[in-house]
Amino acid sequence: PPNLVLILADDLGKYDLSLYGPAPVQTPHIDSIARRGVRFPEAYVTSPICSPSRAALLTGRYQQRFGHEHQPHERYPRNRLEYLAFQYFFDTEEWIVADDKREYPRPADIRRQGLPPSEITLAEWLRKFGYRTGIFGKWHLGYHAPSLPLQMGFDHHYGFYEAYSLYADPDDPRIVNQRHDDFSDPYIWGKGRTGGAAIRVNDSIVDEAGYLTYRIAEEACRFIQDHEHEPFFLYVPFSAPHTPFQAPRELVDRFGQVADPNKQTYYAMIAALDEAVGSIVGQLRKSGLDDNTLLVFLSDNGGATYTKATSNAPLKGGKFTFFEGGINVPMAWQWPDRLPPGGNYNQPVSALDLFPTFCAAAGIPLPPGREIDGIDLLPFLEGRRSGPPHEALYWRSGYLQAIRSGPWKMIVDS
Repeated sequence: PPNLVLILADDLGKYDLSLYGPAPVQTPHIDSIARRGVRFPEAYVTSPICSPSRAALLTGRYQQRFGHEHQPHERYPRNRLEYLAFQYFFDTEEWIVADDKREYPRPADIRRQGLPPSEITLAEWLRKFGYRTGIFGKWHLGYHAPSLPLQMGFDHHYGFYEAYSLYADPDDPRIVNQRHDDFSDPYIWGKGRTGGAAIRVNDSIVDEAGYLTYRIAEEACRFIQDHEHEPFFLYVPFSAPHTPFQAPRELVDRFGQVADPNKQTYYAMIAALDEAVGSIVGQLRKSGLDDNTLLVFLSDNGGATYTKATSNAPLKGGKFTFFEGGINVPMAWQWPDRLPPGGNYNQPVSALDLFPTFCAAAGIPLPPGREIDGIDLLPFLEGRRSGPPHEALYWRSGYLQAIRSGPWKMIVDS
């Protein structure tokens, strides 16, 4: 059976990398995936925000089927001022104002947030059929048992549980830090690498000194080396280029012609991400596994325009929105043994499709007794089926809903 590799970027705008043409950052390693395989101009995720998107990605099911429509949080607004700030930032009416302390979610309630154990993840299902499974990077599908990586099908975990963690020590002179003027910024930097932002190896906190994007790739490469002689599923959810903005100074210096230091750091984070992807692709080649490996690269949602480092142009909107800038994401695949190089698949596809496609590639059935919303894309990519894989794609987040069918898309504010 083939090896299966899923690489996920975090808040990466579709046109901030050179996969689709001229861009602020040249990303030769990510681009090489498409050159050796296929590029998807119409790739969608099921949510414009991190956690719900990842929940659908790993289950092949719309996240609404199991109560994961919204982002899990470590804390909730405790007064009117916090509520208004959160409401403005997240654009949602799902927040509850805790005027009475009895309404404030108890720690036990917050701990129950996450991917429910009743769901079957891609890792869990592949492991059942003999695959070794590893995750390296950002989890963000629950901060407590039973919704942690080792309980959701992964044999090995390196990374952190929450939405973000520091990439490096802010006092390291080799690192450039860029702060942002929004209410979440002090929380991100103040939290540092504590609690769910701590770097862990199999649930044990470790003191990590290296730049996190590089370290994630190094640990992923080690996993490949350790399992060269058995089929594996490697899931690499990088945290880049999500805030906090931190990048190696030598990479920031490459963008000295860019006047805005905020954009310099953002672009440098994407350049580091590209290098990290290149090291994983290179390790597959060194291990003699690249021809028999289906590798997928995509982002969990569009670029975060609130950082003022990206606009997602020419797409409208960005993270948190159902406009194209929020849900139309970069995606490329390679599988030299099966997919011809240099392909361009122009039909709308979804991150939901990865679960059934990976199962088909591995030659295993889909989990019985549950609705899988994704479609196996291999017959379409190999020319055995024609037409669009999906009659329609759907989105919902609170009072906002959207649908795309053919060339038409409708967004509704109810």
